Amino acid sequence: METLIVEKSNCKVEVLPDLETLSHRAASIFVSTSRNSIATKKRFAVAISGGSTPRRLYALLGSEVYRGQVDWQRVHFFWADERCVPNDDEASNFRTAFDTLFSKIALPEKNIHRIKGEEVPDQAAGDYGEEMKRFFGGSGWPGFDLVILGVGEDGHTASLFPGSKSLEETVRLAIPVYLEEPGKNRITLTLPVLNHADQILFLAAGPSKAAVLSEIFGEKEKRKLLPAGLINPLRGSMIWLMDREAAGKLTQTQLIYCHCQIRDSETSSE
Repeated sequence: METLIVEKSNCKVEVLPDLETLSHRAASIFVSTSRNSIATKKRFAVAISGGSTPRRLYALLGSEVYRGQVDWQRVHFFWADERCVPNDDEASNFRTAFDTLFSKIALPEKNIHRIKGEEVPDQAAGDYGEEMKRFFGGSGWPGFDLVILGVGEDGHTASLFPGSKSLEETVRLAIPVYLEEPGKNRITLTLPVLNHADQILFLAAGPSKAAVLSEIFGEKEKRKLLPAGLINPLRGSMIWLMDREAAGKLTQTQLIYCHCQIRDSETSSE
């Protein structure tokens, strides 16, 4: 069966026993990527996501085990997407990061480049685009050192949803996403921004993700309908970390083509 990995050799999949092991592996990747970026660029720019899966990663990064391994003074946080709510709302992706990570580390306030979900969506998206331009400079696409993404059961990632016109955006860096319920409107990075990152880290856990992952790593025509299947770094690399439940419907052929590494329960370091 044709898979995404056959077309691009810059992607690999690691299947880990459970969410805890997956989160430690993701923390290890975060630490090593931050060190490499800081060594070469003097800073580390990362775009993070909300949702339930990355919460444990953020908590680990803020714990005694990992927080001393990162030079937080040189880390700059952006967001892959945000809900259109105030930053102290329980649904806010910013609040998730603050409660689990930012409040535990010595992170300068100027290093937090949040999406202002309390603003009118069009204004918030425009302001966020301007913030990225100021930070990255130049007239091209931003070059994030790392983008952390998840995948929904419908194949969405960030706030890019199947069938949405937002998937066709080729000019703006961030766009508003208007949903049926105004209270659920969002702001999201666009596909070109995501695909210009140096490294994409996908996190997927639980049996509810098994069906969609089988499609993402399945036939090309089906994959093209799923936003997560359209993430394919143009000059960078991509790692999928999934637990065994999420990988439950991937065939042995798919795993081989994905250069899959089945890891034991112990954590690994870069």
